[in-house]
Amino acid sequence: MRKNRKVLRNGFTFIELMAVIVILGILAMTVMPRFFGRIDEARITATQIQIKNLEQALRLFYLDNGFYPETEQGLQALVEQPMVGRIPSKWKEGGYLEKNILPQDAWGNAFIYLSPGSQSEDFEIISFGRDGREGGEGPDADISSSKI
Repeated sequence: MRKNRKVLRNGFTFIELMAVIVILGILAMTVMPRFFGRIDEARITATQIQIKNLEQALRLFYLDNGFYPETEQGLQALVEQPMVGRIPSKWKEGGYLEKNILPQDAWGNAFIYLSPGSQSEDFEIISFGRDGREGGEGPDADISSSKI
């Protein structure tokens, strides 16, 4: 007669660990592209909102001074009074942006400001998108105030 022995098993076998790693890898391959696509969408939306905020600040500048900052003065005219070009006589002390900080796009790049704008508008604010270069498609595409 054989005695029944209980075999205690401590931990997982190498094969079990490998199976779990493979399953997690497959899940990551299916979920991660969707997740990263959402990040790009969120950055595009955040940049569009920043452009809208800058447009509002530029309109306030216009209401006080009767003109928009020149291209050379740039968006910096919203945080400090310009000393070149057409000097605004009623520039608002403290600037036109909250916290008196000039924002960047969601990828950390400076906005491009043109006055007059390229679409025969008074001004245009442009972000070159994720790649920081003119043109591109998808998240690399330019975001312009004239197209929002």
